[in-house]
Amino acid sequence: MKERLDIIEERYNYLEQELLKPEVYNDYKKMQGILKEKNSIEKTVETSKRYNTVIEDIEAAKEMAKDPEMREFANEELDKLHSEKEKLENEIKRLLLPKDPNDEKNVIMEIRGAAGGDEANIFAGDLFRMYSKYAEHQGWKLEVTHEVEGESGGYAQIEFQLSGEAVYSKLKYESGAHRVQRVPETESQGRVHTSTATVLVMPEVEEVEVEIKDSDIRVDITRSSGAGGQCVNTTDSAVRLTHIPTGIIVYCQVERSQIKNKERAMQILKSRLYDLKQREQDEKVGNERRSKIGTGDRSEKIRTYNYPQNRLTDHRINYTVMHLDKIMEGDLEDLIESLIAEDERMRLEENND
Repeated sequence: MKERLDIIEERYNYLEQELLKPEVYNDYKKMQGILKEKNSIEKTVETSKRYNTVIEDIEAAKEMAKDPEMREFANEELDKLHSEKEKLENEIKRLLLPKDPNDEKNVIMEIRGAAGGDEANIFAGDLFRMYSKYAEHQGWKLEVTHEVEGESGGYAQIEFQLSGEAVYSKLKYESGAHRVQRVPETESQGRVHTSTATVLVMPEVEEVEVEIKDSDIRVDITRSSGAGGQCVNTTDSAVRLTHIPTGIIVYCQVERSQIKNKERAMQILKSRLYDLKQREQDEKVGNERRSKIGTGDRSEKIRTYNYPQNRLTDHRINYTVMHLDKIMEGDLEDLIESLIAEDERMRLEENND
């Protein structure tokens, strides 16, 4: 552990020196890259320094305990210092866990109404609103790329991009089947119905991560559909991309420009292919996908939203709260932090075995 911490601290000092160089200061892209790396290891360095200080204080307290007049005070200090040392060791182990290379990336999300007909589509709309509110709290930017509205409200399907700081690290646990239990507005007998919507979260990928041959893509240009009335966009600007080898289809009509829609559609297609490749690799080596608490499979039921009881339950970590109303307003931070903490705990256990 000490060797790894020394290497990280040495790297941190090197990055600090790099930031002082005029050629780096004048190169915005390079400077941002260095700042990003420096910030990612800063907490580890600070915790390591505090740990070293505690070790020195323990040795000093041991010396102090040799003096009969100071022994009682020194032993009290030693108890506190040993307790802090243990906490810092656990924190350092957590900080040294391998990072998910996708954690800092933006994401592309897709929500679909699944089992339950109109009610499933309405619930898909509720989930989209929930994530939109959470994104707003986080200061992220949200852009809808494609939507198919449900006949009675909500969405049969909606795709959107979220951009900001470490978006994937927060939302990567959301993939799967979300189940809702509530009385639909159309239910005259007041019976509780169960419906589901599926969520898919994909990291946005760089050009170098996925290579697509032009010959593998069919491009279709279609007429965009707008908001109706005077606002209808009747230009032939919507783009549908079909990846022939996999059969993946991506549709984008958010921009008025055909070129911009094609660029966005290509970005989404690359993320879908990257996601598919990741699934295949993990199945091949028999590993759980991405994290220890979930496979990210659409069919995996991860969560239940029970409206009559105002209850939310995440089945993967036995997490239950009785304020579903706040969750649906985007108050997801405690839930997401609990998922992250449980994932880290399980990975630490695995490392200790």
